[in-house]
Amino acid sequence: MSMINIHINIGSNINRRKNISLAIGSLRLVFSDLKFSSLYSSPAEGFEGNDFYNIGVNASTNLSVTETIYELHKIESAHGRDRAQEKFSSRIIDLDLVLYGDMVHPEVNVPRDDVLKYAFVLAPVSELNSQLLHPIEKQSYLGLWEVFQSENKFSLIKYNADRVLE
Repeated sequence: MSMINIHINIGSNINRRKNISLAIGSLRLVFSDLKFSSLYSSPAEGFEGNDFYNIGVNASTNLSVTETIYELHKIESAHGRDRAQEKFSSRIIDLDLVLYGDMVHPEVNVPRDDVLKYAFVLAPVSELNSQLLHPIEKQSYLGLWEVFQSENKFSLIKYNADRVLE
């Protein structure tokens, strides 16, 4: 199988600098050609909790989409993530496969529907893949981000990841 370009969103609101740094280390063991977005801080969505850090990662893999998701779940578990938690709750680590090439696979939520709903997902995708077209919307991620910014109220602070992460 040839290499596929993917985008992963990493999030944490528990010991977030350490847990995101550890997750990045684990991703480096499974995927290649990692490129990172800025680090974004945003309030918890859908529940009361500490602010989240989120960072987007472009990577390459020769794993299938289901194998890729399995590897992400394995990394989450290794870092203490309890997958039985409620959807909207604090997270030690959250690794979401947002894009898998230009695949549309609704059964595994690819492209992840959160990319069109949340600034903390769309901002890093548009930063790393500005000219790439969303496989369903057929618009560039930069264009989608510009529309999102004009239509939504959200709180998002952008940081240089190298200065924040351990």
